[in-house]
Amino acid sequence: MQYYSLAVIPGDGVGPEVMKEALNILHVIEELHGGMKFDSQTFDWNCDYYVKHGNMMPANGLEILQDFDAILFGAVGSPLVPDHISVWELILPIRRRFEQYVNMRPIKLLHGLESPLRNKGHDDLDFVVIRENTEGEYTNMGGRLYQGLPYEMALQNNVFTRFGTERIIQYAYDYAEHHRRKNVTAATKSNAMNFTMTFWDEIVKEVSGKYPDIHTNLYHVDALAAYFVTSPERFDVVVASNLFGDILSDLGGAIVGGLGIGPSGNINPEKKYPSMFEPVHGSAPDIAGKGIANPIAQIWSVAMMLDHLGFKEAYDLILDSIEKVLIDGVFRTPDLGGDASTRELGNAIANTLKKTAGIK
Repeated sequence: MQYYSLAVIPGDGVGPEVMKEALNILHVIEELHGGMKFDSQTFDWNCDYYVKHGNMMPANGLEILQDFDAILFGAVGSPLVPDHISVWELILPIRRRFEQYVNMRPIKLLHGLESPLRNKGHDDLDFVVIRENTEGEYTNMGGRLYQGLPYEMALQNNVFTRFGTERIIQYAYDYAEHHRRKNVTAATKSNAMNFTMTFWDEIVKEVSGKYPDIHTNLYHVDALAAYFVTSPERFDVVVASNLFGDILSDLGGAIVGGLGIGPSGNINPEKKYPSMFEPVHGSAPDIAGKGIANPIAQIWSVAMMLDHLGFKEAYDLILDSIEKVLIDGVFRTPDLGGDASTRELGNAIANTLKKTAGIK
């Protein structure tokens, strides 16, 4: 029996609702596999916690998390707390402290769903966005001067190090090679950002030279966004800086059915620190408490966690079960055109898992 420690942070809004269904799927996988067991500990670090304590997590929160094998995150954000506080005091410190420098986002049209893109099918929409996750445009360097005065100013610095840039591009090519992908597309804007993005381009060219069998595309991010819509079939692996990857991956989610189904992994490839897995849909306060949030993104994030820990067969089984439920079409939440509840869709996926494995 392999034992794993799992930190669970349900967060805000619909986070606790979808997390409950995801943990149920994890319990089914434990029963199915028989050789793995997760010891889960739940932490109530969210915006309500901030209102009570003045911070998003305890002062020793990162020390508490560092010994876990993985972190499962729900969502963060509430009208009670400004977004820059909830994000900068919870998610971003975790990503940076644990060197989760890879943000992995599959862009895959699941069977049973249709893309909003006319004439684009499942073979056209199956790639991955690999986003640099710890520096770039999302560095806490800058400030504001003369607030409230006519000459007020704000400064936000973009920071690209050779170490950080090289390792994310290297990861993208290694991923492409390992998964037998034919091309890597790098997002740039070197025609306008003449320091950081020319630096990025140079490192793309250096790293790509080590992989002669993988074709490299270097596209300006605005053109790349257009290609996501007009010809997504051209992509296998897309690698981008922090800001560009954030925007492109959300666009990718939209063309495969919406953010309600999109998972992500914040990965420390060396496994020196725990990686964190979360849906990308946010806390959705407008539907929180109504029981209609789509749990697929959180469930798929569990599958990504299992794959990261070495259980690829569990990943495949969960994804196959999700697709079977979608193909059947009986249980769909409102964002997918149905009237099923979060619980009903989660149970349908769990029951499909059990049926596939012969568990009564």
